[in-house]
Amino acid sequence: MLQTTAYDIYPPQPAIHLKNSPDNTSDSQYLPHIHQQPMYEMAQEQPEYYVLSPSPPAPPGPAVHGRHTFPTPSELLSDMASSIDNLSISSSSSACDSSWSTNTPSNKARRRVVAESIGFDSTDPDTITPHDKKRHYLECLESYVTYLNSYFESLGIPVPPLSRFDHQKDLGNRSIRWLGLCKLLISKHLTSQNSDIIASDLSNSVLVLYRSYPGDTDLQDYLSVAIQDGLLPVSIFVPTFLQAARSSELHKTSTLNNLCRIALDAYYASGLPEPRGFILAPHESPAAMASFLQDGLALLRTAYSLPISHFHPLTESVSEFISLLVACILSSLPQIPPPQATLCFTDLNDLLNNYHFLPNLRQALDSLMLTLSMTFGDELKVPQQAQIPHTILPASSGSKVDVFGPSSDTDIISLGLLVNYMVTKRAHAYGSGDTKNAVALLVAAFRWSSWTPTVYYTQLFLSAFTCLAHNTSCSRLWKAFIAGRIPVLLASFEEVINTDNPNTDLRGGLKNALTALFQRRISLEIMNQGDQVLARDAARDPHPDEEVNRSYKRELLSQLCKVELISPALASQLDSSYVHDSPPKWYSAETHDGHHGAVDLSAYLESKLGIEHKVEEFDIWVSRIWRDSNIQAIFADALFKRFISSATSLDAEGLGHLCKILYTYEHALDIVSLHVGIIDLVHKALVFLEDYDCETVGDPQTAIRNLGDVVLFVQYTVGRFKFEQKAITRDNRTVSTGTVTNIERSGQDRTQEDANTYNAWYKVLFDTNSEGIEDNIFRSTKLKVLLRIAPRLITNAIAHATGASQKMDKLDKEVLINGVSYFTEPLLNWTLVPVIRSIIKEIHKTISNPSIPDEVLQILLKSAPKPVLALCSPQITSLMTFMEKVKQAPPAVVPDKMKLLSASEISGIRTLVANAVGHKGGAESFMTNLSESQVWYQQVQQAIQTTFNMARSQKAPFLDVRRCLKTLSPIQFLELFWSELVGTAGSATSSTGIPGGDLEACRRTATFVLTTPQEPPIHPLLPIFMHLVVPSIIVATDRLPPSEQSMRVELLVAIISSSLNAALHLEWALRSAAGSDRLVLGETSGAMARRLAGDLKRNRNSDVSRSVLKHLAASQSLVANFPAFVAELGS
Repeated sequence: MLQTTAYDIYPPQPAIHLKNSPDNTSDSQYLPHIHQQPMYEMAQEQPEYYVLSPSPPAPPGPAVHGRHTFPTPSELLSDMASSIDNLSISSSSSACDSSWSTNTPSNKARRRVVAESIGFDSTDPDTITPHDKKRHYLECLESYVTYLNSYFESLGIPVPPLSRFDHQKDLGNRSIRWLGLCKLLISKHLTSQNSDIIASDLSNSVLVLYRSYPGDTDLQDYLSVAIQDGLLPVSIFVPTFLQAARSSELHKTSTLNNLCRIALDAYYASGLPEPRGFILAPHESPAAMASFLQDGLALLRTAYSLPISHFHPLTESVSEFISLLVACILSSLPQIPPPQATLCFTDLNDLLNNYHFLPNLRQALDSLMLTLSMTFGDELKVPQQAQIPHTILPASSGSKVDVFGPSSDTDIISLGLLVNYMVTKRAHAYGSGDTKNAVALLVAAFRWSSWTPTVYYTQLFLSAFTCLAHNTSCSRLWKAFIAGRIPVLLASFEEVINTDNPNTDLRGGLKNALTALFQRRISLEIMNQGDQVLARDAARDPHPDEEVNRSYKRELLSQLCKVELISPALASQLDSSYVHDSPPKWYSAETHDGHHGAVDLSAYLESKLGIEHKVEEFDIWVSRIWRDSNIQAIFADALFKRFISSATSLDAEGLGHLCKILYTYEHALDIVSLHVGIIDLVHKALVFLEDYDCETVGDPQTAIRNLGDVVLFVQYTVGRFKFEQKAITRDNRTVSTGTVTNIERSGQDRTQEDANTYNAWYKVLFDTNSEGIEDNIFRSTKLKVLLRIAPRLITNAIAHATGASQKMDKLDKEVLINGVSYFTEPLLNWTLVPVIRSIIKEIHKTISNPSIPDEVLQILLKSAPKPVLALCSPQITSLMTFMEKVKQAPPAVVPDKMKLLSASEISGIRTLVANAVGHKGGAESFMTNLSESQVWYQQVQQAIQTTFNMARSQKAPFLDVRRCLKTLSPIQFLELFWSELVGTAGSATSSTGIPGGDLEACRRTATFVLTTPQEPPIHPLLPIFMHLVVPSIIVATDRLPPSEQSMRVELLVAIISSSLNAALHLEWALRSAAGSDRLVLGETSGAMARRLAGDLKRNRNSDVSRSVLKHLAASQSLVANFPAFVAELGS
């Protein structure tokens, strides 16, 4: 007799079978082999099995899922009770009444009657003690073991030994018994097989039963107990589950949810911090990892396609499961075969653009998409049918793709256009130096793109890195922007985003983005190209006393640490040579102490701005600051504060010193323009010029020299950054740049004050009896008046010297040259911009005898300050070209008496101009024929085409819209722009390398052009496009055949929807980041949408108009922001 103890050894279901061997020549048993017969392709006819059950004719055990199993003790009792269910209990009711109270519940009475009928003592929990309960159980178990012994003997099978199983949490006896039989079978017959194959077959033997029993909890328990026991590793179960999940027979919400929970519960119970090595085996090949990823994406698509169940949260379970799967596979992606990478990329792109996932899963998939695109780049060939995910589809298609759905995560067009604008227009509103508005543009781009922080930060840095790699002429400027300015802007960007949505994980996104950028092949190649460009630039540096081979990436990490966006530990992890908070070497060497902090460095730099340091000695300091991006913000802030202080206190000497530094060293002006508002400095300088009075100063000539430096700074800054002649208002004070730049007046506009001042100065400068310039004339002359009369003083003197003027006696040439010499000194050289322009005009007028004007011009040009040459460079270059053409003309056209500049003199002047403008190739590049308007039209067209070509070649594009609008009217420009958009979008082959192809590039470029704010007097383009250009486009498209209309309709809808949403986000960003409610686009986005919807409705006779309206109304995100489209459609 076997020992009577509570042991269980039998399974309730045939999850494992013993193969029938009639000839008794084989003792082999097997588990279904997934590699031999995949589960979702398994034949319908199964092999014959015999099972452990009672005698075939009348098995006493119950049937579980259609098969007979061993009866348990409780089931035996139930069978005994059911055998007498038909007995009448009326005959014994009187006996029961004698011993039982009439109040006894009927169910208890019935159980007691049954027990007494079979001679069994009562087991009612309410009437027996705990000791009796245990005794009854053991007695039942003893009878049951006896039954098992006889059962095995009847089958001719040796009685298997019994073993004890420890209790396992949340697992029933059925699961434990099934596990025991599995282990027994494996120990007896499968010891020679590989454990991974056994585990895989074991998993599949249970998974196959889900086809017949969807969502069965017993099957879930079987797999759970096998995983807990270690018989089935999770790294084996997951691949078999992913492969099995492709079968449509398992596509049940309950089944897939239970299977996902098995892996998730096992991982969470393990307490491991990372799923790598647990969810998937670490030794799996990259190709296998790619296959698992494809299976996982297929599972994700299935989960979001099945009906929603409140009892089985499949989408949540699958989201958690896929997030863990992606974490395991991410590190293996660079090694997977490109064909598999392409398939994964295609699946990811389709999923991201058709489904709205939970935030954690979305971020994981974004990281996966980003890694694939950065690792394989152009090797990823997206199928043509999947290349337009972000544009509107026909409303009848029922597609989940939206006009304003998730954007492409792999392009640099949108942010490339933005960072190019912020750098080239750095001194203007919304440029890099305009902190609040620049941050507003970044915030608007982030919200409009629908990117996760990881993708947004990655694309922002990648766009900036690409600009640096392809801008060899201004590489240091881009380095200064990337390493010195972007971190500061991102710190403010983070504050704005967190204020609106504190749950946005910006820090985590930045960490993930930097990690991806510093580890992926494509981004590293782009960064290395930038380092090479900077190295070539450093080789030409006149002061190579710094580390010319230092990477700008290290300076970027240092600045990010300084603004506390990343930790020094992360910076060291990304760049092993990074040293936290290290001051510049030149600073450490000069102070003999390497432990100074940022405050000491700020004070040190500010001290160098004092008047005790000559401007000529500042060259080396500007060069050092220009090379080190980490101290540029400190320098700009120190100069800005000192400039404002000097202007406010009317300190002419201090302000003139700072102005001379800025207009002498263009790099100093570039640094300041990147970090602070240059227009604020111009405003303070103009206010200073209006308020300063030379009458009260002791040395007016020195004061005039200082005022001249301020005038040159304003003139040079306005000309260099192409500020409009406009009024500037700050602190309720309005001044105009025209007071020092637009100074020419016609004869009728000249005042009596101008006439009196002119006569006094002409006598001082060109009278033979003059004793020079005295202080009193400076005290009595207003600076603006002197600027206005200076051109007439020189040109009239030249006319008198050449005898062209009949009103006065001929002026001696020596007296003329003596008077002109005053303009070669700092006392009056700040007036030379209008003077040189006037002389060039006179040379064109007096071409028959230009010798004296030419001589005067040469004298002035050789001594003119750099800003004067730079501002007059177009006129000077044009004159030199004109003289060369005249010299080449035949003698019959050019008289012999004409004395023109020699070739060497012309070359020398051109060299002066080229050096002044900082152009290495000479001044020839400034020669432009501006006489024909058609040339300007072609230049704008070429600029637009260049923008699209850059987008196609994966370069960060740029389009100077403001310059284009100075050439063409807004409507002309928009019509030209639309024609180029149609040509680009209709190209046969997309070469952008981004999802959506050329149509996506057109949408992004058009959105930037239409929604980027423009300063007055440039009119906002979006209202003009919506209300004037769109109707004309619709009329023109109606005339085309239907085959040509579809692409234009699709393009127009994409641009309208994208631009309206971008305008809405810009309005929101300006309010939150800059606190401005100004209508920078001319109208609110809501007003434009309402008017456009009304126009489309009234034009219902147009097929194109109806189609556009129908497509716009089909966009859920657009309609949510602009309900006018639904209202108009339904009316």
